[in-house]
Amino acid sequence: MLIFAHPWLFLLAPLPLLVRMLPPRRAAANALRVPFGRRIEQALAGVPLAGGSGRSRTAMVAPVLVWLLVLTALSRPQWMEPPVEKSAPTRDLLLLVDLSGSMDQQDFTNPEGQKVSRLEAAKEILGDFLEKRQGDRVGLVVFGDSAFLQAPFSTDLSLSRRLLEETAVGMAGPRTALGDAIGLGIQQFESSDLPAKTIIALTDGNDTKSQVPPVEAARIAGDRDIRIHTVAIGDPTTVGEDKLDRETLDEVARETGGRSFFAADRDELATIYQELDRIETREIKTLRHQPRHDVQHLPLLAALLVSMGSRLVFRRGAAAAATKRRPIRVHPVTGELELT
Repeated sequence: MLIFAHPWLFLLAPLPLLVRMLPPRRAAANALRVPFGRRIEQALAGVPLAGGSGRSRTAMVAPVLVWLLVLTALSRPQWMEPPVEKSAPTRDLLLLVDLSGSMDQQDFTNPEGQKVSRLEAAKEILGDFLEKRQGDRVGLVVFGDSAFLQAPFSTDLSLSRRLLEETAVGMAGPRTALGDAIGLGIQQFESSDLPAKTIIALTDGNDTKSQVPPVEAARIAGDRDIRIHTVAIGDPTTVGEDKLDRETLDEVARETGGRSFFAADRDELATIYQELDRIETREIKTLRHQPRHDVQHLPLLAALLVSMGSRLVFRRGAAAAATKRRPIRVHPVTGELELT
């Protein structure tokens, strides 16, 4: 589609005509007086001369066309490409996944009725959850004895899911460092300029390894407008080091304005992530752009070709007229002017 950035310049199209209509400026001209001037006029009557009135009208076409082409170039013609649309993320969503030794317990059941580990069930539910998060930037942090960034924030949800599938129980250590995982998550948000920041933490035990207590880390997250939802899974009757500390998880969520959930089986876990998907509403921001390319060089090139072509035609016409011109001579006897 062709558009003009300055279409008002076409209002100048009649300007040369207005200038031509102005009264001409008369200047004194030198003249040579000869006694046989009237005879010269009579002798030249009917002789075609270069630049005569017969050629002047045709010669005006080229200047007019050149003027219009120059005006077209000054109006800055642009070729507009089809619109390009791009979806921009509006939320950074960070998943914290516990890989401690207790996540290897096979007390969950898959859809086929087979016993699977807590981590395998979490992978399946989280994978389905990720597929619904179009419009978000998603990152993944895994934790055990220490916390590690598994996947940085990205809109490539298939990459996050693939890296989630590659996790294994114990790869980050056998114990639980939830507080350190929250602290690492806060660091990931430091360079984020998106309006919504959310952490979803999944664990089946209590914090036994963190250098920073989970509640203290949650207070820091709350001060930075980061919301944390906690998901507790497993057996609430477990005692000892693998005890499920639901009180701490509830307080972590409360400090940041999030919610705390508990799932004893796969169905409850799936329901929790459906609820989280509903709570953390996705807002997709669409950016629209139409590329434009300046093409003012094309009318300028056309004006140059027309100008050069008209001059070539004019020169040929002048040469042809010169060959047809009949020279004047003075008769040696009578002294009369005559055409040869």
